[in-house]
Amino acid sequence: MQSKEEGSLIFLRLFPDEDIYRELEEVCQRHEVGTAVVLSGVGQLKHFELGYFKEKGDYCPQGFEKPHELLSLTGSISNQEGKYNFHLHAALGNKEKSVVGGHLIKGIVEVTNEIVLLKTSLKLERRLEESTGLQGMYLEGG
Repeated sequence: MQSKEEGSLIFLRLFPDEDIYRELEEVCQRHEVGTAVVLSGVGQLKHFELGYFKEKGDYCPQGFEKPHELLSLTGSISNQEGKYNFHLHAALGNKEKSVVGGHLIKGIVEVTNEIVLLKTSLKLERRLEESTGLQGMYLEGG
């Protein structure tokens, strides 16, 4: 993995067989991220899992073994008491140009991933909401 920061932007490149979440966590630690927005993510993933929120406690996870193009990666990252919370969604396409998407649960880089993060001083935290079972986003003071 390579990363470079300028101003509020962090550019990172992931390489084959790297775990997208493990590398994102390392980048966030290296660049002292408190809160960040995923502006862009492209490349290719294999051995990935997507979820679709059906109801409380059920994300309907589905695994994909074959490589898919990472067409779009978006979401937010927050540091909560030294532990990073990632809320990422992805759209991925296969060789037939069919697209799948949802909550990115896990993924391994096939060829490359190029990701851009925007660091912000805004503080957010995720808290379990009993009514939905989701980790809701709460802004400091809100």
